[in-house]
Amino acid sequence: MTTMSDTAVETTDDTESRIDVAGLQEHLLGRWADLRREARATAGKSAFHKIEGLSKEDHRERVLDQCRQLAAIGQVHLGFPERLGGGNDPGGNLAGFEELVAADPSLQIKAGVQWGLFASAVLHLGDEAQQDRYLPDAMDLTVPGAFAMTEIGHGSDVASIATTATYDPETEEFEIHTPFRAAWKEYLGNAGLHATAATVFAQLVTRGVNHGVHCFYVPIRETRPDGSAGDFLPGVGGEDDGLKGGLNGIDNGRLHFTHVRIPRTDLLARYGQVAPDGTYTSPIESPGRRFFTMLGSLVQGRVSLDGAASNASKLGLQIAVTYGNQRRQFTGASPIDEVTIMNYGTHRRRLIPAIAETYATHFAHDRLLDLFHSVFSGEEDTPETREDLETTAAALKATSTRFALDTLQEAREACGGAGFIAENRLTSLRADMDVYATFEGDNTVLLQLVGKRLLGDYAKELKGITPGGMARFVVERAADAAYHRTGLRRAVQNITDQGSARRAAGHLREEETQRALLTDRVDAMVEAVAMALRPAQKASPEKAAAIFDAHQYELVEAAKAHADLLRWEAFTQALSTIEDEGTRAVLTRVRDLFGLTLVERNLAWYLIEGRISAQRARTVTSYIERLLTRLRPHAQDLVDGWGFGQEHLRAPIASGIEAERQDEARAYFRALRASGDAPVSEKSLRGRDGKGKPKGAPATDSSAARDGSTPNPS
Repeated sequence: MTTMSDTAVETTDDTESRIDVAGLQEHLLGRWADLRREARATAGKSAFHKIEGLSKEDHRERVLDQCRQLAAIGQVHLGFPERLGGGNDPGGNLAGFEELVAADPSLQIKAGVQWGLFASAVLHLGDEAQQDRYLPDAMDLTVPGAFAMTEIGHGSDVASIATTATYDPETEEFEIHTPFRAAWKEYLGNAGLHATAATVFAQLVTRGVNHGVHCFYVPIRETRPDGSAGDFLPGVGGEDDGLKGGLNGIDNGRLHFTHVRIPRTDLLARYGQVAPDGTYTSPIESPGRRFFTMLGSLVQGRVSLDGAASNASKLGLQIAVTYGNQRRQFTGASPIDEVTIMNYGTHRRRLIPAIAETYATHFAHDRLLDLFHSVFSGEEDTPETREDLETTAAALKATSTRFALDTLQEAREACGGAGFIAENRLTSLRADMDVYATFEGDNTVLLQLVGKRLLGDYAKELKGITPGGMARFVVERAADAAYHRTGLRRAVQNITDQGSARRAAGHLREEETQRALLTDRVDAMVEAVAMALRPAQKASPEKAAAIFDAHQYELVEAAKAHADLLRWEAFTQALSTIEDEGTRAVLTRVRDLFGLTLVERNLAWYLIEGRISAQRARTVTSYIERLLTRLRPHAQDLVDGWGFGQEHLRAPIASGIEAERQDEARAYFRALRASGDAPVSEKSLRGRDGKGKPKGAPATDSSAARDGSTPNPS
């Protein structure tokens, strides 16, 4: 393994702060530490590990068997009611569930389909009698289930799905029907092979009125005597999606229904009921609010994907950093010793900012889990907290899943050809994570949802403002624009910094400066989009749609900026909870690196909008480089702090074998130089005669060592 002398490239100026790795590992386990430890222990068992190169068919059966094992030990039941054998602990359930990605992402997602979607639809959308009737078999996997929401023709537009559930009062049945090919349910986990029932989303029609999308419990396959799934039931059809770009342990498929009849009581009835005579009632009068309440009840999928993506980023970075601390390539200051690649500036640049962003993602996810638990445990379940949960989950899921893909690719490249070997897991992890960017809500669509919420909040601030207040707002806005865009703000910064890079760096290092830069960007971007969209309020539908389309990109960018601010604030808040001074000092620099990386990433905006002076703009990058140098000695501790062991990494290049190879090579060449038998370098022949001997030297067969050309042995 590398030593501090191998890795240190600059002496820190703060009494050499060090990370308490064991303490950091414990701290990061967070609120549900015991549950996370249990789940991580399960993920570390070989029985749950992904076997690279397994056929699609074998992988599917292995993952199904693994799910049965999870059901047998009850690890996936924590989110269900205690009266049914659950733990009534929604937050703890997700905290443990996310750890399964270290074993096999296919296992995590198939478990998510069974217990986080299919069974949770019954839990959150069904009444108590329906829960008692259907949940026990879903919980113990007697009934594997599919979650049939998405349709080929509408993707993320759930409100416009075409499958219908038409009520027949004469038989007291709903007729589930797929009216055309594009209305087939698509991309459904478990539907290709294993599911014997599905929670099907369809337009509820009764007495000639469409009451919008509701969820129905629908048996879809026979159950064989051995408990496995048999043929489709009458009226139900489907296809297997076949081989995918990743997650091939899951049998994704598509379903369609031809006049399939189910009892009236199989409408999951928490938010909508149909009486025997066909009368529809609901505790939520507004169809729009009813729809979003039903979908909001299933937000845990997005929450869990955020946590799983964070864990996948951690695994990739721990593999890449461990390898980078052991792999040596090219000589540097020493003519004979090669340099560990983590000591190269480009390598620090590609990995250490990603470590900082992963910490920010982790802390933001912890806050999201707290919010999720407060809503679904009933501690604080209000329309406002549900809306906050929906928006925050959308912002963080869209950000973390995109980041995981980029990070795993960077980690793969940082390991060179070794990273491309399947046994080192980086290519496999990235392939499995790929679909995370588009399921449980396409990331772009989710960011639009976030952007619209930001616009809504902005509108609420202006609602009811008096004419005089509006006049002041316009004047202040004009003054703000003048301050930022005519150079006044830049001039103030230049005066404050007095041309000193050190003074500029000091300002950038301040917590309030970073907060102001990140908050200012969100506020300015939201306001700019809001002002640009104002004409749409009085325009025709066609013109309004065109105006919105013209500013859709800016809306999504504002949502991304909001997600960045959420993560930075979560990181900053977490710093105050870390007791060890050395750990807190190092993580504060990690937070600074994350914040300033966000500023550097958007430096053009800050300069164009006049939010930052040229002096400070130059200082941003130079100070980031200084932070990277100072954090370099802590890189291994930072990734080890995530607490994953070799049973989770399972990458030979991160096992210590690379250090053994490098040590073997160094020992060999050291012995060769010491022996005097090392051949002469061609470069050392300059200035010699054509036979490779110093001019004037006697003819002899003496070795290079005897003519004084051998380097000093190390």
